Amino acid sequence: MKVVILAGGFGTRISEESHLKPKPMIEVGEAPILWHIMKYYSSFGFDEFVICCGYKGYVIKEYFADYYLHRSDITFDFSDNNNMIIHNNVAEPWKVTVVDTGLRTMTGGRLKRVRKYIENETFMMTYGDGVSNVDLHALLEFHKKKQKAATITAIQPGGRFGVLDIDKERNVNAFSEKAKEDGGWINAGFMVLEPEVFDYIAGDDTFFEREPLENLARDGKLAAYKHEGFWKCMDTLRDKETLDYLWNTGKAKWKCW
Repeated sequence: MKVVILAGGFGTRISEESHLKPKPMIEVGEAPILWHIMKYYSSFGFDEFVICCGYKGYVIKEYFADYYLHRSDITFDFSDNNNMIIHNNVAEPWKVTVVDTGLRTMTGGRLKRVRKYIENETFMMTYGDGVSNVDLHALLEFHKKKQKAATITAIQPGGRFGVLDIDKERNVNAFSEKAKEDGGWINAGFMVLEPEVFDYIAGDDTFFEREPLENLARDGKLAAYKHEGFWKCMDTLRDKETLDYLWNTGKAKWKCW
């Protein structure tokens, strides 16, 4: 099953770092948060990724182009015709498709632009700036059981994100982006989607979190998998520092590999 990762935004709220690189390439510990997300999915056996690039997308392409060299121990012998000796074989079981989805394309538009790489299959999607310890296998089983077009992982972080109206059967009856009610369930990414969702996206200017999710909820095709464990979005420099602390002190709850 493919995993789509949205990695094309400007990251303006963490401009201290994002003026040099795309937000998903900002490091937590010694690796980009994008790497942490991919390692997490890979630990559940999901190893095929489609990365939606935009702002400074070349940085992401160069990272994967040189990934093997960056992760291996190498001797450069300049006395022997510039011979390069690789001492170990550090690699991931990943297949990574990096797609330029436009500089100013919105989240829904980015998703629609990679449709040809998804084909007619169920797929996962998440944002390139958030980590969690959500049980991806349980999430997928829940999605299959609900038989909806889309399942989003819902968490309760407080009141600064969009609020979901979830009934007893865990159907989403309404979706309000970035409302201010405290204690509401919000969209944390880590979604499972059917190809049907592409029909809800008009084009490049569509925010996936607005009309598509709102209309899916209206049509009774959106479900919520409630996650009460760890989740953290790297929205600001303070968030990055928190994630750095968790990683460097061995308290990173998303590290399961």
